[in-house]
Amino acid sequence: MSNISDKVNALAEKALDYRSARGKLIAGNIANIDTPFYKARDINFAKILQNEAKEFFQKDKDKKSIKKLELAATQGKYFKSSSEDEIDKAKLFYRGSHLSRNDGNSVDLDVETTQMTKNTLMFQAIITGMKAKGRVMKAVIEASNRTS
Repeated sequence: MSNISDKVNALAEKALDYRSARGKLIAGNIANIDTPFYKARDINFAKILQNEAKEFFQKDKDKKSIKKLELAATQGKYFKSSSEDEIDKAKLFYRGSHLSRNDGNSVDLDVETTQMTKNTLMFQAIITGMKAKGRVMKAVIEASNRTS
């Protein structure tokens, strides 16, 4: 994948995969709304996509040439910043809920349906973008055939 267009396509495909996985996870939360002690789960989609983008677009670069900006500390009492590995790890987490029920279940139907709607809209936006890119490529090919 040396071409930037190929990298964007691969990243869009990964985004669709992750959006699909997140949709299944949210659907699982909704399905377990009456399961005692079930905790709503989610994935940090933004972190996953950032990691994928770094992998796709920095694969060809020498990672040693990228300089890291260190935080300045005027006193030794300040906390050190988290390592990049800790920050970049995207993983499954339990979504906290301030409205945990008596049976210990933390699924909130309003939150889950809102998250599902947002996820579905993002999924559709990615597909729309990929279709638009395909139409542009088709138009370019058709135009080049006419001029030949």
